[in-house]
Amino acid sequence: MPDAKFLETYPLYRRFSAEIGHHFLHDISKPPIRMNCHTCSCLQTFNMIGDYYKDYSYDDLSSGKIIRVVYVCAACKSYKRFFLLYISDDFVMKVGQFPPWEITPDKNLSELLGEHQDFYKKGLVCESQGYGIGAYAYYRRIVETIIDSLLDSIIDLVPENEKQQYNKAFEETQKTTIAQEKIELVKDLLPEILRPDGMNPLNLLHSTLSEGLHANTDDECLGAAELIRESLVFLVNRTLQTKESSKKFTTSMRKLLDKKVGKSKKS
Repeated sequence: MPDAKFLETYPLYRRFSAEIGHHFLHDISKPPIRMNCHTCSCLQTFNMIGDYYKDYSYDDLSSGKIIRVVYVCAACKSYKRFFLLYISDDFVMKVGQFPPWEITPDKNLSELLGEHQDFYKKGLVCESQGYGIGAYAYYRRIVETIIDSLLDSIIDLVPENEKQQYNKAFEETQKTTIAQEKIELVKDLLPEILRPDGMNPLNLLHSTLSEGLHANTDDECLGAAELIRESLVFLVNRTLQTKESSKKFTTSMRKLLDKKVGKSKKS
């Protein structure tokens, strides 16, 4: 059945696998979702209001029907989000959404891309319309564009006892122009701070890029495109946030030490 991730993140026409078969509208769950509220101007919880709407006089949810779902912000209780869902025997997909799927480039990734950030915007547009092959191609191009800068930025987060090994591997990455080969050289050296719950985003990037897109369907490429986008956004944001936190900590410690030294000299 539809879940929060499907409603929050899936673009139009991307299939969400679900064993629906012969069910009834009142059997479908109504998960709360977290999305931006334009009235509150922040991320809020939305709850579904009422029952699943339908253009049928009976509750039967057999294959091939379109139902309308309405969610309202739990904070302001006025801002609403609407979804049109197509129901099949083994999948659900959005065929309409208002406000539309938000095509907003990640700020940090856009800054890192600079003049190439149009690739990211075009990838988001393709993803929002269900053009998986196009989205995959654009996101792959982004990896090829920023991989050197990203791997260089990660060096500062590597523990001192592993830095020499990482630097040596990074030097080897400069001898190839192929993104997958660059990632292969350093993916196992990624610092723990960039591995949420032990998951390695560089490993995900490597395996996804290695699959290629020539034999994959649009749906398969949509899933791969999402993995690439989310891995990149996580790596870029976590790297920059960690560096910024480290910088603030160092600055604060220096100020404290300076104050202590000043007091010592006075006494």
